[in-house]
Amino acid sequence: MRFDFAQPWMLLLLPIAMLPLLRRRSDTLAFPSLAWLPADRVGRAVGFLWRAFAVGAMALAVLGLAGPGQTGAQVQRTGRGAEVLILMDRSSSMDATVHTNGLKMAGRMSQEPKAKVVRDLLSDFVAKRPDNRFAFMTFSTVPIAVVPFTQKTDTVQAALAASAIGRGLPETRMGPALLAAIEEFENRSYSGSRVILIVSDGGAQLDEATRRRIQAGLAREKIGLYWIYVRSGPNSPNLNTDTPSAYGLGEELALHRFFKTLDTPYRLYQVDDSNAMAAAMAEIDRQQNFPLILHERVPRRDYGGAFYLAALLCCAGLLACRALQLQSWRTSP
Repeated sequence: MRFDFAQPWMLLLLPIAMLPLLRRRSDTLAFPSLAWLPADRVGRAVGFLWRAFAVGAMALAVLGLAGPGQTGAQVQRTGRGAEVLILMDRSSSMDATVHTNGLKMAGRMSQEPKAKVVRDLLSDFVAKRPDNRFAFMTFSTVPIAVVPFTQKTDTVQAALAASAIGRGLPETRMGPALLAAIEEFENRSYSGSRVILIVSDGGAQLDEATRRRIQAGLAREKIGLYWIYVRSGPNSPNLNTDTPSAYGLGEELALHRFFKTLDTPYRLYQVDDSNAMAAAMAEIDRQQNFPLILHERVPRRDYGGAFYLAALLCCAGLLACRALQLQSWRTSP
């Protein structure tokens, strides 16, 4: 925090506050012999206060016009949650339908696009965690950073709603998306649990160099990985199988096997309907509830009102001194 002025050029008017110190002939009273006047200590004190109030009123008014305040203020507070980067697949396969059985929402059909169900559940997840810092990124052929890390959940909600515009591209490139997500955590002070939440219905074949970069980046930034794998139907690969012969059958299984070798925490949630998705989001919500240190930048504090109030009090003092001032001598005949 530092003290500054929004309009510092107004400080050039400060010298006019010295004008009340100049004596004026109209302040004197004619009297034939000063030797007969008694000592007026109260009058001298009131005269000093009058000038002090006048100087103070003018100086404080000028300082108020200069816009005093504090900028760059940060408030540290603690909460519970995590830093969560939502990495959402926006490929064309996410426009396919998924069963919504058991998800009680008015007006819902028995089937809806995966992307819509995912958006609704992510929206509920964000709304329940006001202390979290969220970032939002989408990917298909290239990753798109939509919202950087923020505590403003309404911004994240707007980004989730905007992801419904248009249709996705046919390709799912998970490698560049994960590397871009890891970069979002770089140069950020570690304040609590960190998580990348992948929501996708596809996988990717990653080359060895990309695997090493992902593994090193997750370990360096201390990031846990959650993957909500949305199955498209019974023909989609079952990632929970451990049969060696299935290793090379699909990109999804290959990616899952790679994630299991990471040095950082990894958890798979394989879902095929809205019930399973909601259960996965609820479990993640319960797990990621650790102490979190938050540094919140507060708006600039404007102290101009306090200076104007002090100037007003000085003006009130001037009026009081004016009421005590003797305007003329009255002598008896």
